[in-house]
Amino acid sequence: MLSFIQHKWIYTVGILFSILNAYLFYYDFYFLSLLPLALVVVYATFFALDKLLLFAVFCTPLSLNLEQMDMGGLGLYLPTEPILFGVMCIFLFKQVLKKKQVANPVLKHPITLVILFQLFWIFITAFTSEMPLVSFKFLLSRLWFIVPVYFFGIQIFKHSFKNVNAFIWAYLIPLTLVLLVTVIKHAGHGFSEEAGHWIMSPFFKDHTSYGAIIALFYPIVVSLFFDKTRNAISRALIGIMLLIFTVALFYSYTRAAWVSVVGAFMVYLLFVFKIKFKYLMYIGVIVGSFIIINFTEISYMLQKNDAEHTTENFSERIESMSNVSSDASNLERLNRWNCAVRMFKERPLFGWGPGVYAFQYAPFQQASDLTIISTNFGTGGNAHSEYLGPLAEQGVLGSLGMILLVIMIFYTASKLYLELEDKAVKRILMMVMLGLVTYFTHGILNNYLDTDKASVPVWGFAAIIVSIDLYYRNYKTSTHNSSTTLQK
Repeated sequence: MLSFIQHKWIYTVGILFSILNAYLFYYDFYFLSLLPLALVVVYATFFALDKLLLFAVFCTPLSLNLEQMDMGGLGLYLPTEPILFGVMCIFLFKQVLKKKQVANPVLKHPITLVILFQLFWIFITAFTSEMPLVSFKFLLSRLWFIVPVYFFGIQIFKHSFKNVNAFIWAYLIPLTLVLLVTVIKHAGHGFSEEAGHWIMSPFFKDHTSYGAIIALFYPIVVSLFFDKTRNAISRALIGIMLLIFTVALFYSYTRAAWVSVVGAFMVYLLFVFKIKFKYLMYIGVIVGSFIIINFTEISYMLQKNDAEHTTENFSERIESMSNVSSDASNLERLNRWNCAVRMFKERPLFGWGPGVYAFQYAPFQQASDLTIISTNFGTGGNAHSEYLGPLAEQGVLGSLGMILLVIMIFYTASKLYLELEDKAVKRILMMVMLGLVTYFTHGILNNYLDTDKASVPVWGFAAIIVSIDLYYRNYKTSTHNSSTTLQK
């Protein structure tokens, strides 16, 4: 009888909801349809927080920016950021309730220490900011990426190595769908360079962020394809995925993304041929000395380069990367970098405030730096650099924090790779490390860590590296029932 009554209430509520939703649909009100999803999210928040985080990861490639949709000017990504904010709140609440935070090994890890330093310095410089409200909002957004994806992510990965697989696939599958849709749409426009600037909308703001994320996951897809432990059907499906990624990367018309993938391949060769770090230092000193000695001649050659980035010819687009005489994109990037340096010189210690560059750089533009795409009011966006942006906004320690983060990530991953014995774990470590190589190389020319598309995989990959370092050094595939290789 009790079971009958319970089912009766379920049917009644379901029928009433359907009738009400149909009525509202008739009057163009669609938001009630989201109620079942919202209830599932609320349930997962309290009873399956790890599943909710993976759901947020899955939604990230599909998320939409309210600012692009002309909804009040809010730079909020839906549904990713509200979910991550909820995960952060519940995670922190549980840590306080347990009278402890994350396990001590995590807090003492060098990568974590650098991240905590970055957050601390963002907090300090938010008080000295030219626009404190903007800076504290920047801090909050950085927290709702780092706390759930990095700190909670490490706890999830610690619980089971399969969760590492789940995290990567949760992002990779929807990203592949987005790329497939974009490639099909682009084909309808003849893969033109002009269409390549907007064809990825509404999932990506522009072709540069689109190319950066493709490059970030390209080494992973390549590694999955060459994994000989897979069966023929699995490799065939991943081969199709690799084809989609290759076409999407090529027709993203993003020069920095192409170069970053080549850079990742070069790093991979360093490990294959076991080239020692000291030899790299020697090469760096030689190349640096050559540039310094021949700086005048090199500068003159660059000024003579008039190759334009708007061409669809691959070799000419690569050549245009060094065009600082007429390429508007390159010249505007130099303008932003010069503004960042001038802002730093005026406030070298605390900077102008986290997240405020876009609102403050206009007065620092000089007439000689302005291009056809510059704006007098400085409405063009950020500093186009993960390293110069913090320099202008947070002073010398802000830029140093980002540089230290990159150094610690690659030092830890490189050292760990040489020490690991299990081939499956080494493969995953190499995949995420090469993915981060593409992003931080790309970060010289652009910065996207204020977006969910980049922050979720970047902080997630950092969490994977730390998890392997702390918990999976002696992990053996043969001693576990579930394979550590990335198998869906």
